[in-house]
Amino acid sequence: MRVFRLVFLVVFLGWLMSWIMLPTKLYKNRRTPSAKLDSKLNSTYFAAQGTNLLLFSFPVVFIAALGSVYLHLQKKLEKPKSKSVVTRNHLSFLRRPAIVMAPLGIVTAMELAFAAMFIALLIWSLANYLYVNFGHLYMSKVGEKVWKAKFRSVSLRIGYVGNICWAFLFFPVTRGSSILPLVGLTSESSIKYHIWLGHLSMILFAAHTVGFIIYWAMTNQMALQMLEWSKTWVSNVAGEIAIVLALAMWVTSSYRIRLKMFEVFFYTHQLYILYIVFYLLHVGAAYFCMILPGIFLFIIDRYLRFLQSQRRARLESARLLPCGSIELTFSKSPGLYYNPTSILFLNVPSISKLQWHPYTISSSCNMEQEKLSVVVKRLGSWSQKLYQEISSPLERLEVSVEGPYGPASSHFLRHELLVLVCGGSGIAPFISIIREIMSESSKPNCQIPRVLLVCAFKNAADLAMLDLLLPINGTPANISQMQLQIEAYITREEEQPIADNLKLLQTIWFKPNQMDSPICAGLGHNNWLWLGAIIASSFVMFLLILCIVTQYYIYPIDHNTEEIYHFSYFVLWDMFLLCACIFITSSAVFLFCKKEHAMEGKQIQNLEVSTPTASPGSWFHNSDRELESLPHQSLVQATKVHFGARPDLKRILFDCKASDVGVLACGPRKMRHEVAKICSSGLADNLHFESISFNW
Repeated sequence: MRVFRLVFLVVFLGWLMSWIMLPTKLYKNRRTPSAKLDSKLNSTYFAAQGTNLLLFSFPVVFIAALGSVYLHLQKKLEKPKSKSVVTRNHLSFLRRPAIVMAPLGIVTAMELAFAAMFIALLIWSLANYLYVNFGHLYMSKVGEKVWKAKFRSVSLRIGYVGNICWAFLFFPVTRGSSILPLVGLTSESSIKYHIWLGHLSMILFAAHTVGFIIYWAMTNQMALQMLEWSKTWVSNVAGEIAIVLALAMWVTSSYRIRLKMFEVFFYTHQLYILYIVFYLLHVGAAYFCMILPGIFLFIIDRYLRFLQSQRRARLESARLLPCGSIELTFSKSPGLYYNPTSILFLNVPSISKLQWHPYTISSSCNMEQEKLSVVVKRLGSWSQKLYQEISSPLERLEVSVEGPYGPASSHFLRHELLVLVCGGSGIAPFISIIREIMSESSKPNCQIPRVLLVCAFKNAADLAMLDLLLPINGTPANISQMQLQIEAYITREEEQPIADNLKLLQTIWFKPNQMDSPICAGLGHNNWLWLGAIIASSFVMFLLILCIVTQYYIYPIDHNTEEIYHFSYFVLWDMFLLCACIFITSSAVFLFCKKEHAMEGKQIQNLEVSTPTASPGSWFHNSDRELESLPHQSLVQATKVHFGARPDLKRILFDCKASDVGVLACGPRKMRHEVAKICSSGLADNLHFESISFNW
């Protein structure tokens, strides 16, 4: 496995060096290897794209394909989980929060270092572009003043620097990525990088656009240039359309709009497809090949998600809690493996055929091998409609899913003590962690961490969320075998309210349907291997077909003295061939794996199940009732409820007596920031912080 890591590091450093050398004068020198590559590759086979395909596209695609093999082997050779050792914490200071402030959020020292290096790359590129370009200024017309030519050059090179942001923009939003797990990231934890890159690229592209508009106005070329779609060079019209689409997405992606009007953000952000098309038509085929890997891997992931979503998931039951939350339980393939804190994207066609919403998985695949549960908090309009549909008499609910997506390992099990701090619905990811530890506690000679759950709720009815710590069918292990302590705080009520018998925990059972299928990995048990095969085969197919089209169709036209091949057509060919190759290879692999899915689908038993309208009330909301279940009894006894109070997080965390304390926080931004500041204060070296946030 070390050989894999070494290969990844060497290839990545080589790819990074290409970006560093790109704007320099040395890179364009005819005696350099890049110039020799130009003469060999940028010929009849690849036109002007050969060098960029080799230096900027191939390394990342190679890492993605080989990384899939690495992840498959890592999954097969995964060692039993063990507690952390001292050597593991040598570099733990890099993971400590370095900046805790809005709008950046919680930024670790490692993230800050990489962000600084990325900004340095942008500054280096812009400085070298200008240095080289000022030495050979382009004059658009005779007699043009030097300062105007320099102004145009600066505006142009700012656009070049923005293209570097695009090279990284799509990696964080590739949910099934084989690259993010190599560096210990998930798509959910990387969304903030996509947001940062999006803001930065929009600032650069806005400056690029405004700069050229000012330049055209100064040189009296506004009417001519604004409507130009050049046959031999970049299209100004395509660039203008792209920036208008980008501005619409940029404005509607602000935090307030996403929070208050999610639908506006969601639907406007779907313009990214048109944005990509017009952006690539503007920059041309050569620059497209520089940013190709991110777009290429994103399209593969997006198409595989589309194929997976065409199946209807088998929804077995729903638990309606007095606090308004819902736990949906699906049937899943026994071979589907996921780690705690994973998420599942849901689509309910009867509510909206287009909207997809991510929800935390509350189940443990080790405890419930044929069940998968997610927690839905009734907050927005979509979840309100879902609650109303489930509450009404309903025999079956059609649901499509994408995922699950989550971390590649259960690293939290290595801590000696685990402190889980949450507020409101932020308890959802911790439910899966506690269930996983329950499952591990039943294994002989297994060392598991002690768990302290600190949860803050607004009302006593929200205590029903603690009922979800135990699965719907009970737990095979005795919860008393794990050392669990729950400190629950009710902030808006001063005392225990009188038990309200009308507030019952309801369990709704849905009738099975032959058209439904259990949730399973889109590409089967060996999904990483199949993903690597799709990446490698589709990229090779793309290169081969591009060679043939260029050699026998584009090149003869482009070198005809009477006709020049249209500049924009090169990009159209690239986009068409790339998508076609991805669709062909992905569909072939998916159909092949569908046979395995069909065999697993036969395990669904079409049995008539009664639908009870009410179940026993919450064990916590009605805590004075007789405790007949040993697991529930142990859970209630481990819980201490504080009314009319908020948790003193500083005291709680500093009182933790353990050499290695893992601190996970999920919930409101203010609470997560407070926990991060405490852990980064340096007053307690044993606290290792990790934030879990699904609030994009």
